Amino acid sequence: MIKGTKYFAFLIIATLLFSACDKDDPEEVLEEELITTLNYTLTPSNGGTAITLSFEDLDGDGGNDPTITGGTLAANQSYVGTMELLNASESPAENVTLEIDEEDEEHQFFFQSNVANLSVAYDDKDANGNPVGLSSILTTGDAASGSITITLRHEPAKSASGVSDGDITNAGGETDIEVIFPIDVQ
Repeated sequence: MIKGTKYFAFLIIATLLFSACDKDDPEEVLEEELITTLNYTLTPSNGGTAITLSFEDLDGDGGNDPTITGGTLAANQSYVGTMELLNASESPAENVTLEIDEEDEEHQFFFQSNVANLSVAYDDKDANGNPVGLSSILTTGDAASGSITITLRHEPAKSASGVSDGDITNAGGETDIEVIFPIDVQ
């Protein structure tokens, strides 16, 4: 009887040890943040009134259409750009910008424009020296109209060809938010 009890206890302990060390245990999966609001504030580098391009979709995907506000920019001007992202479905609104800043190695904004002579340069970097896009410099040329698309990618391949220069083509990753803003340069 004692021999059987020892054998049974050994089996239980062995089972617990082997199951506790299983390398196939799933890793914790973090839920993506809900982004209901994106504000891209552009402050003229020579002073003046800031312009904010804004997107708001308080009920998330589906439901009501989002509210998108573009902007009118001055020709041949440089602007300092700052991003603000919120989850306004909570009260008070959660500042998602803080999380992106903390996890900057896993995020990158991309700026694509069809406005002639409008360009956006990164003005911030993650710990590895790769661009993020929470801060940027937007420069306009002569008068023109069109749009700028702002895309936030989660876990992009920052070392892929062209990605550090803002080319989204090889970035991969998942799109957290993508917004097309109308732009007039006057």
